Order: sequence, then C-alpha cells, then structure tokens
Amino acid sequence: MKKIERAARLFRQHSEMFRCPLCSAGMNMNESNSLICTNRHCFDLSKHGYIHLLSRTARPSKYGKAVFESRQAMCRNGFFDEVIEQIRDIVSRETKDTRTLRILDVGCGEGSHLAGLTTSLGMTAERAIVGVGMDLSKDGIHLAAKEYPGLIWCVADLARSPFADKQFDVILNILSPSNYTEFTRMLRDDGLLIKVVPGPDYLQELRALFYEQTDRHAYSNDHVVSHFRSHFPLVQTFHIRCGKRLDQTSLTHLIHMTPLSWGTAEENLEKALHAGISYVTVDIEVLVGKKQ
Repeated sequence: MKKIERAARLFRQHSEMFRCPLCSAGMNMNESNSLICTNRHCFDLSKHGYIHLLSRTARPSKYGKAVFESRQAMCRNGFFDEVIEQIRDIVSRETKDTRTLRILDVGCGEGSHLAGLTTSLGMTAERAIVGVGMDLSKDGIHLAAKEYPGLIWCVADLARSPFADKQFDVILNILSPSNYTEFTRMLRDDGLLIKVVPGPDYLQELRALFYEQTDRHAYSNDHVVSHFRSHFPLVQTFHIRCGKRLDQTSLTHLIHMTPLSWGTAEENLEKALHAGISYVTVDIEVLVGKKQ
C-alpha cells in the first residue's frame, strides 16, 4: 500500500477526531483524500502522508530541517530512551480502559518520541493505539510522515488546534510550549497530560560553555512547574537524571538540536564543538496531571 493510501485510511478511520481550524465544524475525509468540514473548508492530504491544517501562515522559526534531522539522530542513538520508557510506564499504569487508546503529541517535531512510545506500548498493550502528532513546523511533520508512516501527522497550531473536544486519553507535551485551555478541551474526562521539562542541570556542560558569566548560566523550572499546577492537578512527578556519552558526531547533532545554542556567539559554538566534551547530563522532570 502506498504511503498516501495508508495515511488516507488512517485519517478516514479517525476523522471524527478533527474539527476545522477555521470554523470549528466537524470534518470528514472524502474519496479525493481531502479533509473537508461541513462548511466546505478543504485541506488536502499531502502525497507524503500528512495534512497541513494551519489557519494562517506560520511565523519563521529556528526549528528547521537541520534541527529535526539532528534530533532524530540523537533519538535513534538513545538520548531520550529513559524519558520514553518512563512515559510508557505511566501510560500503561494509568490507562486501563479496553477502548482504543488515543495519544496526541503536541509539538511532536520529527516524530521520534511519539513513534518510540507507540511502538513500545504496542509490544504489550492488548488494545489498539492511535498516535497523532502535531507541530507548527512543516519540516518536522514532513520528516515524521516520511519516517513513521503508521501514525497521523498534522501541521497545526496549538492555539487553534484542529481537534474536537474530548478526543484523547493522553496528551504529551515534551520540551515544548503549552496551552492548558486547549489541553483541557481536547482531553477526555480523566485523561492524562504528561509534560516533560528540563531540570536545573539539563545539558549543564553546554550551558556552562554557552552562557558562562551570564544570567543564563543557571536554570530553574520552578515557574513552569507552578504554571502546570495552576491548571492541572499534579498527580505525580518523576525525576530522570543520567549521563550520556558523546562522540564528535553526536556532540555536533546535540549542539544543532538544542535551543541553548540559538543566539549563541559563533566563537562559543566553535569552542563547544572543539572542547572535547564526551559526556553531558540529561536532567528531566516528568509532570503528570489528570483532567478532573
């Protein structure tokens, strides 16, 4: 089966999840592989297997193709394995219903986190799993659809999410901006919000090089955690801290991947690339909230 045919079947099977980003009306996929709302707003399925559902042109972003290719390379090398394993355990433990499990990854980038999670869950789950990834970046979604064709991929804006109310059992928000109003609307009753945020020592080796003697040398996630608590009852928190060995190739990918490098002086980037860093700290907080 061709990629576009497989994607069209997925969209058609789960079209009730969608609502029009322009008018919020319900949507269906027609035989021409277009997602159309009842007010006739139309969004065509790309031949690569994703749908572009932005209601307006996205602002320019530093999240381009090179960033996502580097992140994909780091994911394949196991950089985030402990994080995905922790999320898998949370989802397995907290979602016991026999109905189809729907997971939305908001800010999914090139899709590796969602693909890794659904694959891991599928090895033990006795129910169907539907994974949906959305991101503002067309480059990220294009790469996700290319690499992971068994999932639903959308270019979309979290502020105008193209999903109907109460559609998801789990929403993932991994190192990405939040919109708690939309999270609450899209989650089913008792649904889980799992937000992953950096801990104080996340990539501290790079931070020390990039921001030495500046106010960005230290980092606190207190404000992010507090904001989460103000919108969702915090059910659990998990702290993941480990070290990752790097060779020169993975160090280069990591520097290209992380927003810590954005806006950093070129001489500091060169310094980091040639500083002989062979180890970095992964320090992550996983926040788990449940919709009441």
